Amino acid sequence: MKKLLAICILIMAVSLAATSFAGNYQGKKVLFVDSYHEGYAWSDGITNAVVAFLEGTGAELKIVRMDTKRNKDKEFKKEAAMKVKKVIEQYKPDVVIAADDNASKYLIVPYYKDSNIPFVFCGVNWDASSYGFPTKNVTGMIEVSPVPQLLDQLKPFAKGSRIGHLAADVTSGKKDGANIKKVFNLELVEYYAKDMADWKDAFVDLQKQVDILIVGNKSGINDWNAADAAAFAEANTKIPTGAIQPFIADYAMITFGKVAEEQGEWAAKTALKILDGASPANIPTVKNVKGELIINARIAKSVGAEIPFEIIGAADRIIE
Repeated sequence: MKKLLAICILIMAVSLAATSFAGNYQGKKVLFVDSYHEGYAWSDGITNAVVAFLEGTGAELKIVRMDTKRNKDKEFKKEAAMKVKKVIEQYKPDVVIAADDNASKYLIVPYYKDSNIPFVFCGVNWDASSYGFPTKNVTGMIEVSPVPQLLDQLKPFAKGSRIGHLAADVTSGKKDGANIKKVFNLELVEYYAKDMADWKDAFVDLQKQVDILIVGNKSGINDWNAADAAAFAEANTKIPTGAIQPFIADYAMITFGKVAEEQGEWAAKTALKILDGASPANIPTVKNVKGELIINARIAKSVGAEIPFEIIGAADRIIE
């Protein structure tokens, strides 16, 4: 119920924010480039916020998806970017919103960096400087994981300070681990799983080595079974576990998750500012600040952790 209320409030906030732009952008075109695919929870959150914010403004919105989460081959990514480039040449958008790293790496940097087409990126993990952003035609919102906030929630239940990180054996998972260490000056015991069986073994083994386990993104584990993983986590969690993606909440005791809709709303709002005449060069890049607190009561019970009432009361969602 609380989660439903939070979603309704978010939709209302986006709608109210968009009303100030309503009807001013007839004839203007916005292209939204999703690095991933429809049905991927993070992408859907960004996309839905972009659609909601631009609805009623008069601006025309076109959505294209690169599908590079399910297709990891480098040549596929390059080909996907070329297809989007052709869309841009034909559609002639006034501004382009590009979600997540692959759109920046394979589309913006090789073809449009310092061009005359304005771009707004979002969902770029940790640091955009590796792409040379910002530039005269590119600004955006960087995606930073709220690890300190998560650890604040988990430390009262931990017997020590050793931290583990378990994620899929893909570039994004390893990048998360590297940046958690670098940005927050933390030591980690890391493991990157190749398949479901490997993930299960590591989930058990890491808990023997650390006091807190961060359960990272499982995307990239192709034989992933959500129901099986949830049941396994509930049966085999022995220490406080946490997650920074809401779609991992079924496998961790406490989640302090990034909010995809924050990225989409900011990007859409910024796109309209550019349509109003603002230059991307004069719009500073920002970092996400919102978080969603999710308590997995099933796992907390299996661990024997008693979640304080004030934390339960502050939670956006409780998994019972």
